[in-house]
Amino acid sequence: MVWVVIGCGNPLRADDGIGPRVIAELRARFGERFGLRLLDAGTDGMAVVYGMRGAERLDIVDAVASGSPPGTIFELAGDEAEEAPPPGGGLHDFRWPHALYVGRRLLGAAFPAEVRVHLVEAARLDYGEELSPPVAAAAARLVARFAERIGDG
Repeated sequence: MVWVVIGCGNPLRADDGIGPRVIAELRARFGERFGLRLLDAGTDGMAVVYGMRGAERLDIVDAVASGSPPGTIFELAGDEAEEAPPPGGGLHDFRWPHALYVGRRLLGAAFPAEVRVHLVEAARLDYGEELSPPVAAAAARLVARFAERIGDG
C-alpha cells in the first residue's frame, strides 16, 4: 500500500509551519520506508495534486484559525474539506482544499481511496520560525498518531 502524508504551511509564519514540522519529524524518525511517502508541500497546492497521485491513503496536515483553543486537532474526511477553486483564480491562491477537488476529478481511479485532513488550531500566524507551545505539543501528538499507524508507536 502507498501511504502519502503531506504537510502544508509556511514555516516562516509561526504555527502555520505545523505541516512542514510534522513531515520533518516523521522523516527524521522513519525516513522514506517502502510504501510511505512524506512531502512538505509548503503553500503549493499543485504539489499536493502531484504528491497524491498513486496513493491509496492520503493524510494532509495544516494549521487552521477557527477561534478554537490553540493546539486543538481537528480530523476530517477529505471530501468534507475539498473546495472547488475560485473561478479565474491563479495558482497563487490554489490551496490543498482545491487540490483535493481537482485531484478527485483529474486522477479518477488513481485518487486515494482514503483521505484524512488534520488541522491544528494556531495560536500565532505572524512572522517567526517557532511553533507556539500548544501547537508544538499538537505536532508531537500527530507524529505519535502517525507512528502508531506506521507500526512503530
